[in-house]
Parts: sequence; structure tokens; C-alpha cells
Amino acid sequence: MRTTLTLDDDIAAKLRLEARKSGLPFKQIVNHLLRQGLNVSARPQPRTSFRVQPKPLGLAPELSYDNIEALLSRLEGDFHR
Repeated sequence: MRTTLTLDDDIAAKLRLEARKSGLPFKQIVNHLLRQGLNVSARPQPRTSFRVQPKPLGLAPELSYDNIEALLSRLEGDFHR
């Protein structure tokens, strides 16, 4: 397929340099590098697992996060509502 493509000057210079170094035609270098870039972006990136590191919060033994109503009453009094 024939198409017109406008390249930034720095990209065109790098492509010409790559064509000279490899001895391949400019068109072939452009196609090769475009394929490489498209293949990289098509591959899913490996994800690292997220781990939560629990830390003690120093809550008094008679208080519990299981009963938020009682906890708020104890900490803020009856005005928490």
C-alpha cells in the first residue's frame, strides 16, 4: 500500500541512520520498526500483585471495628449522629 507519511525531523534522521547501518531500504526499516512497536503495544504488560501489609492501629481492647456505632459513640459521644 502506498501512503504519504509526515515524519518529525528527528524521527526521519534516526530512520535514515538505521537504514544506513543495516543496509536495508528506508521503506523496509520503517515497516519493520512499525511492526515492532505495534507488537509491543499489543502485548499485555505483566502486572505485579498488590499486597496489603496490615499494621496494628492500637485500638483499645474493649473497642472493635465490627461495631462502628459503638466505636463512634465512645469516641465522639452522642453527638456523632
